[in-house]
Amino acid sequence: MSNKMISKVEGHELILERVFDAPRELVFKVFSEAEHLKHWWGPRGWTLTVCNVDFRPGGIWHYCMKCMDENQGDFYGFESWGKGIYQEIVEAEKIVYIDYFSDAEGNEAEGMPSTLVTMTFEEHEGKTKLVSRAQYDSAEALKTVMEMGMEQGITETWDRLSEHLQSIQ
Repeated sequence: MSNKMISKVEGHELILERVFDAPRELVFKVFSEAEHLKHWWGPRGWTLTVCNVDFRPGGIWHYCMKCMDENQGDFYGFESWGKGIYQEIVEAEKIVYIDYFSDAEGNEAEGMPSTLVTMTFEEHEGKTKLVSRAQYDSAEALKTVMEMGMEQGITETWDRLSEHLQSIQ
């Protein structure tokens, strides 16, 4: 299996898989702590300017990604707020959360699709296979986020995750 992200759409679910050259416990940890998320979450050229994590079932992750790359034209200076509400956490194995577009106060953005995300962390030949299953309310909701560049954004985010994992091992 290569280190490239594999993506497929099944109905109104986006399934992403990638193997990371790091132990499962470490890959899980960098999803659970703000000090790690700040280093890699978001596409290239974007920085987490706000990252508050309450990592427990019922807890909230509220963050702001800001485009700091002047080469991204109209996106430069743009802020994108998000909020995740953790539903289930199994240490080093699984994180389930509902992902929302939000505003700075954490209010869910009207008219933007929410996503039920289930991430599993699987041992794979001394590495970690990460599988993300993102369920949308409809195929149209999934199409909306795909047209916003979600797949490229996640590819770049997971590339940054891989680089961060290498830098801390």
